[in-house]
Amino acid sequence: MDYTENSCREFVKVLASSQPAPGGGGAAALVGAVGTALGNMVGSLTVGKKKYAQAEEELLALKEKCDALQDELLDQVAADAENFEPLAAAYSIPKDDPAREETLEEASKIACSAPLRIMELCCESIDAVEVFAAKGSVLALSDAGCAAVCLKAALQAASLNIYINTKGLKNRSYAKRLNSKTEKMLAVYSEKADKIYESVRAKYVGADHGE
Repeated sequence: MDYTENSCREFVKVLASSQPAPGGGGAAALVGAVGTALGNMVGSLTVGKKKYAQAEEELLALKEKCDALQDELLDQVAADAENFEPLAAAYSIPKDDPAREETLEEASKIACSAPLRIMELCCESIDAVEVFAAKGSVLALSDAGCAAVCLKAALQAASLNIYINTKGLKNRSYAKRLNSKTEKMLAVYSEKADKIYESVRAKYVGADHGE
């Protein structure tokens, strides 16, 4: 089921229930889409303004890219739920079944795929927001900061959905490779998102404000 077709209230109600999916991965995808859309909004409020004509071509291209990123992030809500199903089924296999361990291994790998893609998409979106924050309308600058915060949260949330599954993998070299990729994205893009947020915050809160 594509829960993104529901209202926000319906989605949150299902999220709060005992239903295992959507869960953290689906929530991360949704928050990532929201963050991307906020950055995209900065572009929408900038293009067409004479003051920003020099950046218009770049921002229009970036908006088109963000349209695609938003859609794919929303697609990951359903993808994450679907990829969790084999893992849920694997856990129900009796422990004395000789096929259980291999089935769990493969299902755990599958369960990592959507969170990993969510992280990759969030990284691309943070790159876009960095440009929107630097070249977009100053009237919408706070939205660029909000976008960075949402995308960092989505990035971190998705990472936890990778770690919980790599922790139990028997193939430790595979787990380490996946964890390493996750760590690199976290290190580079959490810092980048923080810098965007701080640069925006600095526009409003300065030492001369006594804060």
